[in-house]
Amino acid sequence: MYNNITDVAGITVGHAVDEQGVTGCTVIVAKDGAVCGVDVRGSAPGTRETDALDPINGVEKVHAITLAGGSAFGLEAASGVMKYLAEQQIGLFVEVATIPIVPGAVIFDLLIGSSTAYATKEMGYEAAQGAMTGPFDNGNVGVGYGATVGKLAGIAHFMKGGLGSSSIQGENDLVVGAIVAVNAVGDVKDPITNETIAGSRNHASGEWLDSCTLLKQNANVQTTPGANTTIGAVAINAKLTKAEAKKLAQLTHNALAHTIYPVHTMFDGDTIFVLGTGEKQYPLDYLGQFAIEAMEQAIVCAVKGSKRLANVESYESIRK
Repeated sequence: MYNNITDVAGITVGHAVDEQGVTGCTVIVAKDGAVCGVDVRGSAPGTRETDALDPINGVEKVHAITLAGGSAFGLEAASGVMKYLAEQQIGLFVEVATIPIVPGAVIFDLLIGSSTAYATKEMGYEAAQGAMTGPFDNGNVGVGYGATVGKLAGIAHFMKGGLGSSSIQGENDLVVGAIVAVNAVGDVKDPITNETIAGSRNHASGEWLDSCTLLKQNANVQTTPGANTTIGAVAINAKLTKAEAKKLAQLTHNALAHTIYPVHTMFDGDTIFVLGTGEKQYPLDYLGQFAIEAMEQAIVCAVKGSKRLANVESYESIRK
């Protein structure tokens, strides 16, 4: 077990980063296809192909999920993923062509690095080509490379976010894995200790500013709409319908509510995908609890694995 989402059979992951521009992308590949559902809770999302995942629509399986930086510009990365998968004949065969189904979501990571750098088609191709099973780092990786959190008090007080992944085993060979890019406007807390591990902070004094308190004290607090979001995916080696996958995506948002304060704001675009890759059936509430816990762990891993970058402090750097 690698304690990441690739512990789920049928799932591989690849990353690409632009270190100079401070952005990146991460691709979750299901080459044999996976039933997929999505739930969008944030009010400023940047997404692609999410309508196809509605249970009333015809597409049954997806072949990859693209998580990318660069705001709406970063949606271009999914085209590179499609190009690579089509070359490998991975996708939906429709008489004369193979069409990979590649939904995706983006984060706004333009606050550090270059404001004109974004995940490109070439980066999407690179990430898909490099997708594999095995260990990978948390923190400043892939789509999490330019991620930040705690922005309600302004960029002078924010901290580094990042990419995190985890997995949990259940009964009867169940494996649930989660992967997430944490780029929230709010603060991040460890759901077990309730300790703030990243967020709005007075870096001179070391005092946490507490974003929920900031909201209550200032009804007109402003930050850039769409400049924040938490996006991710859960994969489960279980048999799911599209409706069940969507319900599990809804349940998984509880993990965000347990770790990010505030969450699902008008400034965030929080989006969660759920992939089913197996043939065994389990009760949805059973799967939901594992999905929630795996996502909570992934969010904590994203923050605790991050490192100081472009003069933005991280969980690691403030503890040295």
